[in-house]
Amino acid sequence: MAARPPQDDAEEPDTLAFGIAALDDRLDRADLAFPADESEIVRALDDPDVPYDPSGRSMALSAALEQVTQDRFDSEDELLDALHPVFEERRQSGPSGLLERLRSLF
Repeated sequence: MAARPPQDDAEEPDTLAFGIAALDDRLDRADLAFPADESEIVRALDDPDVPYDPSGRSMALSAALEQVTQDRFDSEDELLDALHPVFEERRQSGPSGLLERLRSLF
């Protein structure tokens, strides 16, 4: 998932990655081989906060992995497939009040 950021600064990236897209970027840069278990993944990525929506709200990778039923992944795709529903649920449960929705827009 990704969304276009505001166009104020020409040096900013064209898109803001969130959810598994943001995690995929980190995995591509990490020194991590699969199969890997939860602790190896968290250690290799230094337990990053992964944004799960375009407003930048995030959760720690370790917290996301705690919500997945498996703790060992044979491939990067398997890891991302397992984490997708976690990030999607968090994104959809976003701000519920009018004030929170307005804040998330800015």
